Amino acid sequence: MAERGRGWARAVRGLLLDVSGVLYDSGADGGVPIAGSVEAVRRIKASGLKLQLCTNETQATRESFVRKLRALGFDIAVAQVTAPAPAACHLLRERGLRPHLLVHDDLVPEFAEIDKTNPNCVVLGDAAENFTYANLNEAFRLLIGMEKPVLISLGKGRYYKETDGLKLDVGAYMKALEYACDIQAEVVGKPSKRFFESALAELGVPPEQAIMIGDDIVNDVGGAQQCGMRALQVRTGKFRVVSLPLSLPPSSYQN
Repeated sequence: MAERGRGWARAVRGLLLDVSGVLYDSGADGGVPIAGSVEAVRRIKASGLKLQLCTNETQATRESFVRKLRALGFDIAVAQVTAPAPAACHLLRERGLRPHLLVHDDLVPEFAEIDKTNPNCVVLGDAAENFTYANLNEAFRLLIGMEKPVLISLGKGRYYKETDGLKLDVGAYMKALEYACDIQAEVVGKPSKRFFESALAELGVPPEQAIMIGDDIVNDVGGAQQCGMRALQVRTGKFRVVSLPLSLPPSSYQN
């Protein structure tokens, strides 16, 4: 019986890994690897399994992000990272959209070849200190003045963990603009099904032969499951033990 239960594991050919909270905790000092994560990546690659990092990282270009990971000891190439900004650039070109950017300063180079004159949409990322009232209000005014407002959010996470504690993520600000403008944002990044499909295409493995590993039960685990993948939640990063309401049995919370 146990052998039959493990049959699905033998069919696995590739892994999608979240990064922040799974491989390392980010921070102003560059962050620190989570214990055992560097060795885990080395062993995954040595095993012959395909590996792709599937991240909502929007505080750096993919190239800068990979340089940071390599400095922390991870043997990762740029092609092994699926991130929201390149996917958003593809969408902008595809639909002829010209964005007003409310993103982190270090992410702006990803949009260097995108026409940003006379914006007809707003692109929102994890802007960190750029999430000022003035900047959010400017984005609001642009959206509310559009006949058909388009808000593109690079992820929808609620919060994430850095070395000095939890931080509000882009989803909190996305919801504020959605509420103020009475619109619904288009999410480019986890948990978007299209984003996971892109990561699987880059991994070169069908969903039934891949596993997603992350610390976010909604964006990592839930998003992957909607694509037909199996998913595992680690107990690092933003993971929190939540008490279940007494009125509901634990089985109601199974994923």
